[in-house]
Amino acid sequence: MNVRILNFFSPLYFVTWIFYLLMRLLALLPHHLQISIGKILGKIIHIFARKRRKIADSNIKICFPRLNQEEKINLRKKHFECLGISLTELSMAWFGSKEKIRSLIKINGKENLEIALSKGKGVILFCGHFTTFEFFFPALESVYPKISAMYRSQKNELLNKIMTKGRERSIDHLYPEENVRDMIKSLSNNYIVWYAPDQSYQQKYSSLINFFGIPTMTNTATSRIAKISGAAVLTYFCKRLPNNKGYILDIGKPIKNFPTGNINLDTQYLMDELQSYIKECPEQYNWIHRKFKGSPKPYSNLYNK
Repeated sequence: MNVRILNFFSPLYFVTWIFYLLMRLLALLPHHLQISIGKILGKIIHIFARKRRKIADSNIKICFPRLNQEEKINLRKKHFECLGISLTELSMAWFGSKEKIRSLIKINGKENLEIALSKGKGVILFCGHFTTFEFFFPALESVYPKISAMYRSQKNELLNKIMTKGRERSIDHLYPEENVRDMIKSLSNNYIVWYAPDQSYQQKYSSLINFFGIPTMTNTATSRIAKISGAAVLTYFCKRLPNNKGYILDIGKPIKNFPTGNINLDTQYLMDELQSYIKECPEQYNWIHRKFKGSPKPYSNLYNK
């Protein structure tokens, strides 16, 4: 047996194996039960993840200043429930029935994707980090199987292996984060590229772009990649409906006159689209990420309080 595989059975990976087995078991349960268990998991995470709770509080406070204190707390609690549900949805996406997932999702805008792909230059699906995003890949695959996406490697090699194998069930081509060459190559082969550049980004090709009215260090690469590749850019947003009524995948029309030649203007347009969708289901966006890290004062010390 390969030495590297043997290493996965060391005590170092004990917790990861428990996680793997639990995910496998969750994938076998009825969907309504998965949602209920997910909510319980979210409530447990909410109790113990004090640091992430504070980050969520800071983000919600600055993005939704018109909410009163009780409403902000309720939004935070609902968000953590969504985080818990995302774990059960993840188990389905990686280990469950893809047909079952597809039966739960209504796709709006399928024709928009087909029109964009007909030009043969690939499509960039601009998305954000919603708690549901992993769950939707089997549905997207049913529309068009040539999907590619970036991934971020984990320090835990076994977890990295599990994540990669799970995602490869629906994503045809995965490539490491920041590998723009592979992204452009995929587009030249008329692939769909799922791209979520909405998190805090302070490296090359970043700029201050408003997000909920706050100057935020943002990745501006979407505009550049669209220019180089000639690919169409479409918004791709997903949400979970209340009361176990299923899911909606909204694929927008190809954005007209994109890119414009003004990178900041292009990126602001995308962030405005994302912001509008977040307002439809605010509890489902990722609020435990330090979104405003790198913003100018007085926002720069938002997470130090």
